[in-house]
Amino acid sequence: METNTIFDSVFKTMVHKAPRLLIPFINEVFGRNYPENCTIVRFNSEHEGHKGAIIDDSVIRLQDKIYHIECQSTADSNMVVRMIEYDFAIALEDALNRGKPYRLEFPASCVLYLRHNSATPDVLSMEVVLPNGESFDYDVRVFKAQLVGKDELFQKRLLILLPYYLMRYESALAGISDDDEQTSRLVSECTELRMGLAEATLDKGDTLLYEELTELIIRVSDYVTRAYEALQKKVRAAMGGEVLELLNDRAKRLEHEAEDRGLALGLQQGLQQGLQQGMEQGMEQGMEQGVSDLANLLKGLGIEEEILDQAIEALRENRKQPVSVEEE
Repeated sequence: METNTIFDSVFKTMVHKAPRLLIPFINEVFGRNYPENCTIVRFNSEHEGHKGAIIDDSVIRLQDKIYHIECQSTADSNMVVRMIEYDFAIALEDALNRGKPYRLEFPASCVLYLRHNSATPDVLSMEVVLPNGESFDYDVRVFKAQLVGKDELFQKRLLILLPYYLMRYESALAGISDDDEQTSRLVSECTELRMGLAEATLDKGDTLLYEELTELIIRVSDYVTRAYEALQKKVRAAMGGEVLELLNDRAKRLEHEAEDRGLALGLQQGLQQGLQQGMEQGMEQGMEQGVSDLANLLKGLGIEEEILDQAIEALRENRKQPVSVEEE
């Protein structure tokens, strides 16, 4: 992943590999109560806008409603304009798919802000004026990830926010890295996050989700702590980096063992086949020479040619019978 898009890339990876992570987030933002095993219908992720292709982070349908979530790590004064453009394109696509009579249903939209400050609004709003002069405010919800505490994150199963948890300490990392007590507290908090993730996934038998989220958590934490090598190593270990490395090493070891077993089996089969072919070729050559010698002998004794041909053919038919190595 490119460092300047790592936050966005991690979000897209989660949506692609584990879209069910969006369901608790949507429940929290929009006050819904969808079960986590709810059927998810994915929408096209690209729309054509006035500046070319628009890449939507996540557009899904849950039962009766379309939802559109955008992940934003930096401030953008034009975000509300972008959201309306995205939402209009999404609504048009849905209307065309449904067919006549056309009905334009806008999605429920939200911008997930990974960072925020005092100027970050709680709602993105823009006035829309219709041709008849009527107007309304188009509102887009805002969700500020750093306002969600560790306990609340797991209670509400907002696991999609886990990779970004350490970003709340970005501005304080310089002081934390120079203070053993603060470093210890941060490492302890990271350990609690890993244990919480294990309880939310491994305890439910979802090993794959645990491994995928751990890898993404480490990608972001490595980037956030990139200027503090000693702190980075401690955070990586606490977040599960060592566990992940052990799992990767085990996977590689099993892969190599499988390759070695395959090679040994291939050699064994190759030797067996080679020995079989060698014996058959040797017998064939010996038999052919024997037939030739016998033919010359019989000719010398004056045996009739017809009888001689029949004898040679019988010998050659007998030579074609299969011979196995085990029998030899």
